[in-house]
Amino acid sequence: MSNRLDQQRKGSFITVEGTEGVGKTTNIAWIRQCLNTYGIEPLMSREPGGTNLAEEIRVLLLEPREEPMAELTELLLIFAARAQHLARKIVPALNAGQWVLCDRFTDATYAYQGGGRLLDKTTINNLENLVQADLRPDLVLILDIEPELGLQRARQRGEPDRFEQETLEFFRRVRAAYQERASQDPTRYLVIDAGQSLDQVQRQIQSGIEAFMSRRLAV
Repeated sequence: MSNRLDQQRKGSFITVEGTEGVGKTTNIAWIRQCLNTYGIEPLMSREPGGTNLAEEIRVLLLEPREEPMAELTELLLIFAARAQHLARKIVPALNAGQWVLCDRFTDATYAYQGGGRLLDKTTINNLENLVQADLRPDLVLILDIEPELGLQRARQRGEPDRFEQETLEFFRRVRAAYQERASQDPTRYLVIDAGQSLDQVQRQIQSGIEAFMSRRLAV
C-alpha cells in the first residue's frame, strides 16, 4: 500500500490543533503510529517553532513578562516564526516527498489571534497568503474540548505560559473559531471529541486517518 502511495503522491502535510489541555502530545504520537502502519514515517514538528530560530521566537511568545506584548506584535512574531519554519523545514520536506506532522499551524492563528484576540481575520489572511502562498495542510485534526475541562487539565501540568493565563472567555472564543474553520471545509478538517476517554479519542483518530488515506490512494 505504501509503495502505491509513494508513486502517486509527494509528501502530505497534516496538522493537529486544539485549545489547552486537549492531549495533543499523546494523540500526535498516536497519529504517527497510524501513519507508520502505511509505511510512512512523518517529519515531526511544531508551531511556533520547528527550527532553531523559530524556537527562539517561541520563547518570546510563550514566556510571561512584565512588558505586555501588543496583539499585532504577537501576530507578526507568529508569522515570522512560520516563515522560517516553512522555508527551512516544512517546504523542503514536502518537496522531497516526505510527510509532515505538525503540532499547530495557521488554523491556530485564526483561532487564538483571530478568535481569542479578536484581530481582523483579513489581516491574518493577508499574512497567510504572503508567508504561505498556496500551501495549506492536507488534513487538519482539531481536538475539541470544553474550555473549562481543558484548562483544568493544562494547569495541572505546572506553571501556565502566557497563553494559558488567559481568561475562560478567551478560550471559548478560540474554540468557537476552530469550530467555524472546520465547518467551512469539512472534507479537510476532522473534529475529534477530546473529552472522551483516550481509547475513544484514538479510535476516532484512527478512523479519520484511514478515511484520509483512502482518499489519497483513490486519486
